[in-house]
Amino acid sequence: MKTIGLIGGISWESSLEYYRIMNEAVREILGGYHSAKCIMYSVDFAEVEKLQREVHWDRAAKLLTDIARKLENSGADLLVICANTMHKFADSIQKSIQIPLLHIADVTGEKIKDRGLKKVGLLGTRFTMEEDFYKERLIRKYGLELIIPDKKERQLIHEVLFDHVRTGKIDQSSKDIFKKIIRGLEEKGAEGIILGCTEIPLFVKQEEYELPLFDTMMIHARAAVEFALSGNPQLPF
Repeated sequence: MKTIGLIGGISWESSLEYYRIMNEAVREILGGYHSAKCIMYSVDFAEVEKLQREVHWDRAAKLLTDIARKLENSGADLLVICANTMHKFADSIQKSIQIPLLHIADVTGEKIKDRGLKKVGLLGTRFTMEEDFYKERLIRKYGLELIIPDKKERQLIHEVLFDHVRTGKIDQSSKDIFKKIIRGLEEKGAEGIILGCTEIPLFVKQEEYELPLFDTMMIHARAAVEFALSGNPQLPF
């Protein structure tokens, strides 16, 4: 089994889920007393949020690159960034390390492709929904047509997500916001919805929707386990 290096703390609640999912997946596959071999570097999210808010992307990139190197030097065989937005720096980080970085958009794109879907809605932070680092990868590599919420809805989603990270609270009004926006994307022709922020699955559950939801956190964590066990992230579960 290879050792998974995780850049976590973005936020710690979703990083906790990564740890749980990966260990459950290893036990599911190998049985017995098996659990995941992993090393997590958990950042202080306040530092990251400040860099995002003040648009110091160069400093944020250096922070994550330095962490990636530390994980590699600590014995990690592959790298996972436990956040969608911070994949903004995935390509530059990959160039700075010798171990593979498992990109969250790639494993998600493969799942959507396997389902035979073409037109999907994308939810996430404002950065993920509006910038090209995530959308363009899904369009270019997987031929997807993406639908995003309108500007007011994007800002609302962004605020709900960051308020949750700040307070740790999940209330019904926040869940209702997501339901309304997802319904709107479906009306625009979305065949599925990408939950493109690792916080969103805390608000949105598949059992509450008929439309297929692509939980990027779940997909990413399980793909990391597949890679750690076989070197091939596309093995079926």
